[in-house]
This record gives sequence, C-alpha cells and structure tokens, in this order.
Amino acid sequence: MEKGVRMHSIKQIFQLQIDHFLGQSPAWYKITIVLFLILNPILYCISPFVAGWAVLLEFIFTLACALKCYPLQPGGLIAIEAMIIGLTSPQTVYKEIDANLPTLMLLIFLVAAIYFIKDVLFLAMTKLCLTVRRKHFLCLIFCMICAFLSAFVEPFPLVAIAVAVCFNFYAIYHRVEGHNNEQELEEFRGFLRNLIIHGTAGAIIGGAMTKVGEPQNYMIADKMGWEFVEFFRHCAVVSIPAAIAGFITCFALEYFKCPEFRYQMPERARELILKDYKKKINEMTAHNVYVYTVQLITFVLLVFALAFHLAEVGMIGVALIIIVTAVTGLTKEHDLGAAFTNAMPFALLILVFFAILGVVYEQQLVTPLAQWVFTFSGQERLVALYCTNGALSAVSDNVFIATVFINEVENAYTSGVIGHEDYEKLAVVVNMGTNLPAMATPNGHAALLFLLTSALAPLLHLSYFRMFKLILPYAIAMTVVGAAAIYFFL
Repeated sequence: MEKGVRMHSIKQIFQLQIDHFLGQSPAWYKITIVLFLILNPILYCISPFVAGWAVLLEFIFTLACALKCYPLQPGGLIAIEAMIIGLTSPQTVYKEIDANLPTLMLLIFLVAAIYFIKDVLFLAMTKLCLTVRRKHFLCLIFCMICAFLSAFVEPFPLVAIAVAVCFNFYAIYHRVEGHNNEQELEEFRGFLRNLIIHGTAGAIIGGAMTKVGEPQNYMIADKMGWEFVEFFRHCAVVSIPAAIAGFITCFALEYFKCPEFRYQMPERARELILKDYKKKINEMTAHNVYVYTVQLITFVLLVFALAFHLAEVGMIGVALIIIVTAVTGLTKEHDLGAAFTNAMPFALLILVFFAILGVVYEQQLVTPLAQWVFTFSGQERLVALYCTNGALSAVSDNVFIATVFINEVENAYTSGVIGHEDYEKLAVVVNMGTNLPAMATPNGHAALLFLLTSALAPLLHLSYFRMFKLILPYAIAMTVVGAAAIYFFL
C-alpha cells in the first residue's frame, strides 16, 4: 500500500514536471528541446565544431518558434548546456557581454527612455495615419521617415517607437470592439503588420547609410578612421542604390497588393482612432501641452545626441530618463518601473545570444569561411565577401560577423596581401554585407528580433515565418542591387 502511494507520488511529480516544463508550449516543442539537450553532448564527443553549429541552429529554432515559447528559457537551457559541456566558457561569455555592453545598455535604457516620450510621438503618427488615406503612400512615407531618422538614430529605438504606436492603435480598437468582428480584426491586424514591417525595413535602410546608423558601422568607421561624411561617401555607391530599391519595393508591394500586403485599415478602426485623437486634442489641458512640449524637446535632443554621438547610446538614454522624469514630475519608483517592462526580457535574451556567440567564437565556426573569401581576387572577392558575411549575418549576429571579417581584412592589409584601396573597398563590403542581407531573417538584425519578441507580435499574429515572408522582398531586392553595385561600381 505504502509502495503504491509512493509510486503514485513519483508519477504525480513526474507529470507535474512535464506539465510545467516550458509552460504552455506544445508537447512536440518540449520534446524537441529535450532532444536537443540530449543530442548536444553526443555531438560534442564526435566533433566540437559540429556541436557548435548544432547549438547555433538550435538557438535559431527557438527564435523561429518565439510564439510557441519565449526564446529566453529554451535558448538559455541550450546556452547553459553549451558552457557545461565545454563548447564555451563563462569567461568567454563574460568577455562577449563586456565587449557588447554599449548594445546592452542601449536595449535597456534607450528603450526605456522612449517610453517617456511615446505620447507625443503617438499623436504625430496618428495624425499621419489619419491624414494619408491611401495605404501605398502612407507606407512609403512611413518607411522614408524611419529611414531618414535611422541615419542619425540607431534603428532599434525607432522600431521601439513604431511598436509603441501600433500597440496603441491596436489597444484603441480592441478596447471597444474586442472580438465582435473577427474578420475586421484580422484585417486590422494585417494592416498593422504591414505598417510595422515597412517601418522596420525603413529603419534598416537608413541604418546602413551612416556611421552612427548601426553598431558595426561605427566600429568599421573607427577602424578605418572615417568621419560621418567620409563614411557616407565611401558607402554611398552601394547604400544609395540599395535604399532606392527598398523604397521601390515598399511602394510596389502595397500598390500591387502583393500576398500578405493586401490589408487595409477598416473604417471602424479609423473612426475609433480619430475619435480617440480628437478626444485627446479637445481635452488637452495646460498640463498636457507642457508634457507634450517636454517630450518633443526630449526627442529632438535624443536625435541630436545620437547623431553626434555625444556619449554612448545607453548613457544618453539614462540622461534623458532622468531629465524628462524630473521635469514632468514622475519621481515615484512605480512611475519608472513600467518603462523597463518591454526592454528587460529582450535584454535577457540578448545575454543568452552572447553565450551562443561565445560558442561561435571559441569553436571558430566562421573563420574557415572568412579565409575562403581571400582565395578570390578582384571583383569576385568583393562579391564573395558580400555574400558570405551577408549569409552568416542572417543566421548569426551582424555585429559579431562584421568584427570577424573586418579583422580578417585588416590582417590581410597589415601583412601586405592587399593594398590600401582594396582595404577600403573590402571595409565597405563588410559594412554593407552585414546590413543588407542580414535582414533576410528575423534573427539577422536586432531591430527585427526585437519586433519578433515584442508584446505586439502575438497580438498581430506576427510569427517568425510570417515576418520572414514579409521582409523577404526587401531582403532580395536590396541584396541583389547591393551586389550589382559592388560588382560594377565599387
């Protein structure tokens, strides 16, 4: 009897472990993660190099299934196991975190700073959406605005702003209509999906063009000794044709109502958003005007500070949080807490990502490919470098890949394998390769990854594969045009 009770308890505990492991994720997903954890030590005994690639692909799988389970937990288990079996070490992971501390501070503090200026930005975006009724023109304008701003501000905070705006649009509609009209709700979801993708693509377009647009841009420019204008001049032969291709793609997708881009804003949604906008305007008090003015000035200061890189981006975020909360009277602890709720889960995920990059670094997963590129010469070498670091950026981290390849290029220059002119050309190729083709997958670019793991994605049914399909036309058009520009004009 006692033995039977004990067996029943063990079964119950085992069942509870199964039920609680990765929460509400499907059973097939839980089994897959467990199989990964069993497989990795076996592969490590066969070949650490193969095991390293397996870990990288498994992590990408967790990103692809982000709507099944937030990637932090399954990806984190894979990363922890990688350290335990010896694919990387805690010291290497800490070095990756230390090297990428500016990026981590950006994710935490700049996104939090956006929270305190989102109201005035929401009003401006609402006015734009209500004024421009034709969707193909609205999306093109939105894309171009994001591209212009991201040339001075990194794409990530711009995407955070766009996410906040679309989230508020969805909340206004859902608060009144709920699930009363599923067909109309799905139409509105599709409209918002299209808008946020065009905005994110625009942010990536602009981010590729200037020294301050992306972290790897700044790193490459610093290594080459290029200032803002000089960096733009060197990259313009590739970045400008690619940007034009991106804008044409945006307009064409909407004008011809391509699959996944046929959605329009429902009239009911427009009415509710207009009603909310008019209510805010009509009920605006002196206090509201003051707060909006402070937020607008803060946004201008943010763009100025980032454009001239007055300090590390995360430090700018901290400064703006302090200034805007002090001036607007948000001095209670709970006034600050909500600002960090969107940033912290993604920041934790990025820490796991750094552990995966530690595996890539220690097992030298991309080094053979970097060395293979230098077996080519002339224009073929430029295109081979562009395609190789672009493909790797799409499955890994574009900043990390840029670091690997620019170091290989620098070594070739210092050892006399290439001259100064080739050195500059190859630096441009590394920059454009880690910007344009990287947008081919949601995990290839931080802005896309943030969007995928944001609270907005499940509301809009924006899965990994749907995002992949939405961004792919941009990736194909801009990558092909970039490759042609490199081959014929660089």
